[in-house]
This record gives sequence, C-alpha cells and structure tokens, in this order.
Amino acid sequence: MRRGLVVAVFALLLSVQTAVAETVLVVGDSISAAFGLDTRQGWVALLQQRLSEQGYPHQVVNASISGDTSAGGVARLPALLAEHRPSLVIVELGGNDGLRGQPLAQLQQNLAGMIDLARASGARVLLVGMRLPPNYGARYTLAFAGVFTRLAEEKRVALLPFFLEGVGGVPGMMQSDGIHPTAGAQPRLLDNLWPLLQPLL
Repeated sequence: MRRGLVVAVFALLLSVQTAVAETVLVVGDSISAAFGLDTRQGWVALLQQRLSEQGYPHQVVNASISGDTSAGGVARLPALLAEHRPSLVIVELGGNDGLRGQPLAQLQQNLAGMIDLARASGARVLLVGMRLPPNYGARYTLAFAGVFTRLAEEKRVALLPFFLEGVGGVPGMMQSDGIHPTAGAQPRLLDNLWPLLQPLL
C-alpha cells in the first residue's frame, strides 16, 4: 500500500516538473523587446500574464534584442535552445533586415535555419511576419512579405502574416518614430498572435 502511494506521489511530482518545464521562447527584435517602454508593458510580459491567468504552466523567456536581424537570431538560437529547452519558439525577426534593404534570399535562409534548429530541438514554431512601409517600393515590399508566406508553406509552420495589423499607421498606436508600437498597442499585438499561439501550447 505504502509502495503504491510512493509511486503515485513520484508520478505526480514528475508531472508537475514536466508542466513547470514548459517554456515559450521569444526570439525577436525591438517590437518584442518593448523598445521605448517599460518591459512590463510589452506584449511578451502581457503574454506571460495571460498564460498565468488562464492556468497555463508555461514560462515565457524573452530573448529579443532591439535592432536584431535574422542573422543575429540564427546565430544566437543554438545557445538559447540549449539553455532554455523550449517547447515553443516564437520567431519575430526580419523587420530590420527589410528596413536595411538586405538580400531577401539571406533573410529566408536565416529564418529557415531558425525553424530547422528549433524543430530539431523538439520545439514547435510560430513565425511572426512583418511588412515594410510603401516607400521601399512595391517590388521589394511584396517580395519581403512573400518570404514569410513561402517559408510557412515550405516548412509547414504557423504564420501570423502581419504582426502590426490594426497597429501600424493607426493614430495613438505608434510611438513618435512611427516604427515602434505604444504601450496602448501591446494588448492588440498579443491579440493578433493569440489565436495562432494558443493551439501550439
């Protein structure tokens, strides 16, 4: 009887440890690093709050760096995967590549590398897309958006086509630089992501 109780307690502890170990890793740029804001106001912090409120055991690790590119992300990812062992990786990179006019073939290769690395570690992947302002020219902006769509199809990963939907260009939703969302826009960013993120938890 006692042995059975010990086994049951051990199994319960093991399941609790497994639940606690669930980690969501966010690898992004200034949009996810809450540039210009208190990080507690950013969408990543709001994600952790929502998960806790809805009873999810996941812990969110924000590995986002302002100004980061896809090249920086793919270089940093192996160490992040080894350290945090996430069950889900959110890739929110590429905007800075586009703003700097970098080759789109390189962007696609870097993002593909991140997807492959995350999957090889056993993690699911959510790819977060971005769009460029029209002044970059229709040809480049369309090709840029196409990188995310093409990758999602080829790699069969969940894709949010445009993270700033309902935020970009909307009065009061962007900071004075016209690039970074305000504190008031952060809940909308999370709401944009949530329908795709929730099924992956």
